[in-house]
Amino acid sequence: MTDPVEDGEIRVWDPFLRVFHWSLASLIGLAWLTEDGPKSLHEGAGYVIVALLAARLVWGFVGPKHARFSDFLRGPGVVLAHLHDLARGRERRYLGHNPAGGWMIVALIVTISATALTGWLQTTDRFWGSTMMEETHECFASLILVLLAGHLCGVLVESLHHRENLVRAMITGRKRPLPPLGSDAHPEGGAQ
Repeated sequence: MTDPVEDGEIRVWDPFLRVFHWSLASLIGLAWLTEDGPKSLHEGAGYVIVALLAARLVWGFVGPKHARFSDFLRGPGVVLAHLHDLARGRERRYLGHNPAGGWMIVALIVTISATALTGWLQTTDRFWGSTMMEETHECFASLILVLLAGHLCGVLVESLHHRENLVRAMITGRKRPLPPLGSDAHPEGGAQ
């Protein structure tokens, strides 16, 4: 089954995925802004983030094609080949996430989950007032920023290389289709 075409573009990102993406970005920003208080707002943002991540994990198995982990998670050889091609400016264009972007999603989900877990643990009797747990939480929170910087760089590079506004695509859900199968411009059709 092919993706429906509207105005010369294909629907790639479904409404849930787009709302998840922008909500998560906003809530992470809110959590950063409220790290020193108000505590209820910071913790509330964390709990909503956990709910969003849980929904995204489910959606990664039951959602539409481009939302599924099976659509974009590839082995290390494919990821390394993609990065090699990217360094040479010859990477192929993907409708969904490219192999490096797929693993960036996993890294973000794991890191954001670890940040939320260590934040929640600080509310338990065992880790209440634990300096070690607080530092671990802050370390994961800082790693989120590093990963987000990498994510934004990847979006910028891919947008420029493929002349495609990926931010707009995550707002509208639509991208231009791949060239027809068998053409020289199609990733499986020969020369890139």
